[in-house]
Amino acid sequence: MLAFKISGYLFLFCLLFLFRVSSSVNYLDHICPNTTTYSPNSTYRSNLNQLFLALSSNATRDNGFYSYTVGRGAPDRIEGLFLCRGDVNSDVCEECVRNATTDILQRCPMEKEAVIWYDECMLRYSNISIFSRSEQNGGIILSNSQNITNQPDRFRTVLAATLNELATEATNSLSGKKFATKQANFTAFQTLYTLAQCTPDLSSGQCNTCLQDCISNFPTCCDLNQGARVNFPSCNIRYDMYPFYNFTLAPALAPAPPSRNTSPLPPPPSARSTTNEGNGGMSRQVIIAIVVPTVVSLVILFIGYFLLTRRAKQKRYDAVNEENDEGNDISTIESLQYDLNTVELATNNFSPDNKIGKGGFGSVYKGTFPNGQEIAVKRLSKNSRQGAKEFKNEVALVAKLQHRNLVRLLGFCLEGEEKILIYEFVPNKSLDYFLFDPEKREQLDWSKRYKIIGGIVRGLVYLHEDSRLRIIHRDLKASNILLDGDMNPKISDFGMARIFGVDQSQGNTSRIVGTYGYMSPEYAMHGHFSVKSDVFSFGVMVLEIISGKKNSSFYESDGAEYLISYAWRLWRDNKPLELVDPTLQNSNARNEVIRCIQIGLLCVQEDVDERPNMTSIIVMLNSYSATLPVPGQPSFFFDSKTHNKPQVQDSGKSTSTSTAFSINEA
Repeated sequence: MLAFKISGYLFLFCLLFLFRVSSSVNYLDHICPNTTTYSPNSTYRSNLNQLFLALSSNATRDNGFYSYTVGRGAPDRIEGLFLCRGDVNSDVCEECVRNATTDILQRCPMEKEAVIWYDECMLRYSNISIFSRSEQNGGIILSNSQNITNQPDRFRTVLAATLNELATEATNSLSGKKFATKQANFTAFQTLYTLAQCTPDLSSGQCNTCLQDCISNFPTCCDLNQGARVNFPSCNIRYDMYPFYNFTLAPALAPAPPSRNTSPLPPPPSARSTTNEGNGGMSRQVIIAIVVPTVVSLVILFIGYFLLTRRAKQKRYDAVNEENDEGNDISTIESLQYDLNTVELATNNFSPDNKIGKGGFGSVYKGTFPNGQEIAVKRLSKNSRQGAKEFKNEVALVAKLQHRNLVRLLGFCLEGEEKILIYEFVPNKSLDYFLFDPEKREQLDWSKRYKIIGGIVRGLVYLHEDSRLRIIHRDLKASNILLDGDMNPKISDFGMARIFGVDQSQGNTSRIVGTYGYMSPEYAMHGHFSVKSDVFSFGVMVLEIISGKKNSSFYESDGAEYLISYAWRLWRDNKPLELVDPTLQNSNARNEVIRCIQIGLLCVQEDVDERPNMTSIIVMLNSYSATLPVPGQPSFFFDSKTHNKPQVQDSGKSTSTSTAFSINEA
């Protein structure tokens, strides 16, 4: 049985909530009674990993709720669910559930039953049935340490009326979320804000009973507190004197004065002797006594929070600026770890019939989990040049990156000499599989190629600008662009990626990694890399997508040894359409094609500052009224057949013309 926990939270918690970044989540509490436990290598733990995978994969559902069962019978059957607060968006919900699946294993490492609460979500699992059952025997109470000192009887009356109406609205909500918010006027200066929610699998009667049980705790635990909440595994209710929920996603009813006939919540015996303040007026001295300390506290706490945030950012910058990137810790994503038996079962013991690709770092297999989910399993070869560092880098990076144009990491396995990455299965293999095949490239008409270019741009904008840290991929090429069932591109293979601090713009290395033909000149020759290095690689891919030709194996009789050299000469001679793949000659998007050629040439400029960033490229693609710069001569450090190629360490994929294309290589 779940224990019942009561704890207080200070005014600081309320204020920090106002200043937090919208994408962060706030841990509240957890319960994991040590009644039944499991061992680390047990079937129950393996089932728990599958449960977390299913919950994380469904965290973007519109109703913010999902339940799932793994296992067919005792003692290894698990029922689990999550519930996101009804006013948070799908991105916050997804982040909260993902954090919960990691956090709960650290706080409850061996218990078969556990609940963890965040301000934005709740996650719960058990080895006994929990679906469609109201659980009110275990929960937490959090309360504000500051009290209402003015008009206490009126406050109890307003609170009682509002909470009772709130419970009714949540129980009967038309959206099916069983979620409601409500606000009411307490004084001319203060408004009461409330929120209630049940898990949608409860019936209306169960939800109402659960919420009324929450409400019944307030008089004894939190009488006259300025804010409090009761969280049960099946429902929760909260009130506060500031707007703590999102009005856009959860519009509250307009404040209205409570009815004079409403009965207040019965106060505890110690509070019943409280003196009535009179007719509701406040003296000037009382207002000053309330306002001045509050303003001073706000200023002090804001300054403290600013200094703490600045110090944390500096630490993060220092950590990611190290070449070895010691900040990538696999233990932070333990919940994604699978045992080798599970992976072998999914791939039929790495059967040759399941093999769908092979690269320099190992082979890729198609697999299927017991729940029917298809996966791509990247099994690194034991003599692969991708050692523990690269493996750790890829896992830590990709697990934190969530974007529809990035391949999604589902899990990993690290046992003995086995290093395995588990990705979502992308059915249409990789871009080079289609683009450089004389027959298959006909399946890529211009609309599909243009969509692929746009998707790659959006993925790179996320990596360079929108993710928590700036990510430099360092190995962009057609074989690392996977295509889903709708031919949407997904950037893959982050084994060579580097993390930059938010304020960091470039880096240096003596260890050149990547694929010849896609590397920018400053990186290949001097080890200097930045977001503009990825821009250069993107420009090469754009020219390849338009021409259907591979840059490093492109030869023409006029002396141009590489595709970008040939594209520049055609542009200079005002004959850009001669670059276009013959299968696209009937395309009526002539101006669109020329615009993309111009963008590709701008991206491969030798001068780093002359290359646009990915955000500018989005504008160039989508705004036909924008005037594009005129590209200059690109880098010709590899233009002549007599020039020696720079000595670089390849990422593991051969670039010779006789090598087979990589297929679905994550």
